[in-house]
Amino acid sequence: MTLDPIALAVPFFFLLIGLELLFARFRRRRVYRFTDSFADLGCGVTQRVVLLLFEASLLASYALLYEHGRLVTFAPGSPWPWVIAIIGVDLAYYWWHRLSHEVNLLWAVHVVHHQSEDYNLAVALRQAVLSPITVMPFYLPLAVLGVPVTVFFIVNALSTLYQFWIHTELVDRIGVLENVVNTPSLHRVHHGVNPEYLDKNYAATFICWDQLFGTLRREEAPVVFGVSHPLRSFDPVWAQVQPLWALWQAMRRAPSAREAIRFLFASPAWHPDWLGPVEPRRGVDPEALPKFDVRPGRRRLGYVFAQLTLIIVVAFALLTWHKALSAAAVVTAVTWVLVSLVAGAALLEGRRWAVGLEMARIGVLAGAVAIVLLVPSIGPVLLASR
Repeated sequence: MTLDPIALAVPFFFLLIGLELLFARFRRRRVYRFTDSFADLGCGVTQRVVLLLFEASLLASYALLYEHGRLVTFAPGSPWPWVIAIIGVDLAYYWWHRLSHEVNLLWAVHVVHHQSEDYNLAVALRQAVLSPITVMPFYLPLAVLGVPVTVFFIVNALSTLYQFWIHTELVDRIGVLENVVNTPSLHRVHHGVNPEYLDKNYAATFICWDQLFGTLRREEAPVVFGVSHPLRSFDPVWAQVQPLWALWQAMRRAPSAREAIRFLFASPAWHPDWLGPVEPRRGVDPEALPKFDVRPGRRRLGYVFAQLTLIIVVAFALLTWHKALSAAAVVTAVTWVLVSLVAGAALLEGRRWAVGLEMARIGVLAGAVAIVLLVPSIGPVLLASR
C-alpha cells in the first residue's frame, strides 16, 4: 500500500465538493454542471493514473541530483531544509505557472486546467497529465540547495492541497489575508478570460510573488471563466490531447524548422502571418456566448454518474495498491480507466459511436473478470513484483 498524500486526500476532496454543492443550493446558486464536472474529475483521474507510469522517474531525477549535486548537507533535524523548501517550492511554482501562460509549449500542457467554463472545487482537480514533467525542472534547484526528497515531496504535496480550496465562487474576499496568501477571489481572477484579468495572479500559496513581480490583480468586474478558444467537449482524454495536437498542427504550417521552433517557445499571443487568419477570441458576455453544454436524458446521466463513480473507485484503489501489481496489470487498469472516461464523455455528448464503445468496454471488462476467476494461474501474474 502506497501512502500518497494526494490519494489519501481524495475522500476529503469529494466531501468538500459535496458540501460546496449543498451550500450553493442553499444560496440558490448553480455552480456545478454534471457534464463539466465529469470532465474536471476525469482530467484529474487521467493525470493521477497516468502519472503512475512515470512518477517514480521524476522523483528519481530529483533524488539523483540531491545525492550527487547538492551543495549543502544539513544536519538531521535542521529546520533549514523545510524553510528552503517552503519558500523555494512556492517561488519555483510561480515561475513555472507564469511561463506556462507565456510559452506555447507549456501552455499547451497547462491549458487543460483552464478549459472549464465553471469555477468550483471540482475544477481544482482538473489537471494536465504532463504538468509534473514540465514543473519538475523548476524544482530541481532545491535538490542542489540540499532539500531532501522527503521534505520536497511533503512540501510540494501540501502546496497542492492548499490550492484545492481556492477554486470556489462561494467565498468572497477575506480582508487582510488577500495581502498574504492566495485566496478564492485572487484565483478567480487568474481563471478569467476578461481582458483585464489575463495572465494575472500566478501564486500557489503566498501572493507576495505576484506583488513582487507585478502580476497582481484584484477582483473587480464579474469573472468569466474558461479560455479564449473553448474546447467545446467534455471528454477528459481529448482535453489532454487537443491542445498538443493543435500546437503540432500549427508548427506544421511553419515555413521552416527554425520558425517552428520559434513558435514552440513563443507567447501564445504571437500570431505570425503563416498561421493564417486570427481566430476571434471568446467574448466576455455570457449571453452573447453561453457556456458549452449538452443535455442528455436523466437515465443516461444516471448511467454515466454510476460509471464515473466506479471509475473513481478503481482509480483510487489503483493509486493506493499499484505497487502490489505487475506492470502489465497497472497498464491494463490505466487503459481501462481512460477508455471508460472516453466512453462516458461520448455518451454524455451523444456521439454515434458511444454505445458501441461502451458495449465493447463492458465486454472486455466482463471477459477479464471471468478469466481472473476461472484461471487461477492468472492471479500470481497480476500480482507479480515489477
